Amino acid sequence: MGVVYRAEDTTLHRQVALKFLASRAIGREKDRRRLLREAQAAAALDHPNICPIYAVEELGDEVFIVMAFAEGINLKRRLAAGRLPVPEATHIALQMANGLAAAHALGIVHRDVKSANVMVTEKDHARLMDFGLAQLPGIEQSDPTAALGTPGYMSPEQVRAEPVDLRTDVWSWGVVGYEMLTGQLPFRGDHPLAVAHAILHQTPTPASTLNPEVPTFWDRILSRALEKQRDDRFGGLGEVALLLERREAPSTPSRPRKRPPRERREPSIAVLPFLDLSPERDQEYFCDGIAEEILNGLARLGGLRTASRTSSFSFKGRREDVRAIGSWLGVDTVLEGSVRKAGRQLRITAQLIDAAEGYHLWSERYDRELSDVFAIQEEIAQRIVQALRVELTERERRALARPPARDAEAYEIYLRGRQFFYRTRRQDLEYAIEMFERAIQRDPEFARAQAGIADCHSYLFSYFGGRAQDLERARAASARALDLAPDLAEAHAARGLALGLSEEYEAAEREFESALLLDPQLYEAHYFYARTCVMWGKWERAARLFEEAARVKPEDVQSVVLLGLAYRRLGQEERSAAAYQAGLEKGRRHLELNPDDARVLYLVAQSHVELGHREECLAWGRKARALGPDDPYVLYGIACLFARLGEVDEAADHFEHAVRVGFRNRRWIEGDPDLDSIRGHPRYHAAVATLEDGTGP
Repeated sequence: MGVVYRAEDTTLHRQVALKFLASRAIGREKDRRRLLREAQAAAALDHPNICPIYAVEELGDEVFIVMAFAEGINLKRRLAAGRLPVPEATHIALQMANGLAAAHALGIVHRDVKSANVMVTEKDHARLMDFGLAQLPGIEQSDPTAALGTPGYMSPEQVRAEPVDLRTDVWSWGVVGYEMLTGQLPFRGDHPLAVAHAILHQTPTPASTLNPEVPTFWDRILSRALEKQRDDRFGGLGEVALLLERREAPSTPSRPRKRPPRERREPSIAVLPFLDLSPERDQEYFCDGIAEEILNGLARLGGLRTASRTSSFSFKGRREDVRAIGSWLGVDTVLEGSVRKAGRQLRITAQLIDAAEGYHLWSERYDRELSDVFAIQEEIAQRIVQALRVELTERERRALARPPARDAEAYEIYLRGRQFFYRTRRQDLEYAIEMFERAIQRDPEFARAQAGIADCHSYLFSYFGGRAQDLERARAASARALDLAPDLAEAHAARGLALGLSEEYEAAEREFESALLLDPQLYEAHYFYARTCVMWGKWERAARLFEEAARVKPEDVQSVVLLGLAYRRLGQEERSAAAYQAGLEKGRRHLELNPDDARVLYLVAQSHVELGHREECLAWGRKARALGPDDPYVLYGIACLFARLGEVDEAADHFEHAVRVGFRNRRWIEGDPDLDSIRGHPRYHAAVATLEDGTGP
């Protein structure tokens, strides 16, 4: 019904695509409506895996839409050459799932998902196209009995001309996934009626039977996506995306049925970052801190499953339907809220929402002073416990009532420091230390602030100079934190990191084990412990801990890439490749929202080199180098890239530079297998000598 032209926008000087109705369709009202529906649907979406619509224009009797121009070919044409390698198919399927989940969050059902409607660039970036049959919220279908879709990709309910919902797209997504992995459609026939019969009555051959390289998790995912009954499929593609990221099969049996009623299941919740409604919009750190404190309190309750901070906070700044968020994170309820802070006055709103139905379980507004912030956090957590009927132990009840600090203003200053700690650049770490010290001035017994100071100095020691005074300050601050709060997991983790950098490995091990006993969900405990095990040469334990760090923080890039390194060091090449592929996908998703993160750019480059993508590795490495020309961590990473590529002189240059500007972790350098190819290089030895004799910065 349409024809597409490549064009130039002469005002904005960019390449665009113009989609017109074909000449034979200009006078047909149904085709005109379809074109407008496509524009309405796609224009409502802002997602990297959906082709954006810029405008709808009229020219005489003709209507056309202006959309982004994407260099590439559609997936159907690409599959004409045969099935795709499993990693490539998984990457494209994950992007499709993300794009469709974004559409579903706004109540848009595509209804014509097929390989011909997926555009793939040379770098395997996938974009969903053609929303011309989309079902839009609040707009009734003109002919609800029409069987809309494309034979071979249509769901059973489409074949029967029944009303559809987002689970129809789940089915069609499964068909495309099967097609990519096997090179053929799961339901075939000599004519449309035969195809329809197969869709309604036949069970497809498992993909792994047709392609032995297909892993079990894919068979299980496709089995559930292609269930004949909608209630037996996935409730949304966000859940599918998480399974693909983790390379996991659904936890339910291979022939899943309806989810059991909520009262029979462990309750679950995601705490979203609170919105900043303050007059100056300058309280983001404070809003995040309140949400994070509530989340941390709930995460310690044995009878409640809580989505991780990184998973929940990945929705920050995104306008998503709560039902889609619940499906994406695999939780039953979602807590969202807002903060308006003016001077010492606070207005905090919170609402607990049923993620399946989208209705409120409760909502509350608190108009208080800053000094009441801890009481508000406790009250919100208690209301959640009551609403979800979570039974608390006496220890959990006491922990939930314990405030994070004695002084509200000290706590606010601490939150500002923590915000800068997560950025991990030298100037950010130094500013974070200043904030933590100011917090301690107001509250000398603020153990978390002491732990924060310890972590900052440990980072400064590792990446920015290796100065003895930084390590000594990390040891002193972590010891002080433990004196103040012996049962604070963050204090034990900070102490473990400082002792590990001091090469007191057995003492560090005891501290990390204590931290994990106190808080099994503390990411820093798993991650710092794993890095310490690498320096200790305990690679098997490091691998297990990186696995746990990636589980606790599913969106984290560094833990899964280092997991690939650990597997490679242990000779587990297949598991190593899977970890690097996961790191590649997590890194790409992170960079869609944070394109200037030089460290993640390097981690993506490292994943490419381990997967044999030389040119992609060099391209991503150049981006990282441009953004972090004097970042010791990035320079060290690029040295590893060149070493793995066999470019020993380039590797030696970057290694020497990294050491010169501050990378001083000698034990990590000695144990890192990435540097094996340059250990005989004279400049490698010269740089390492500066670590041993104490010269340099």
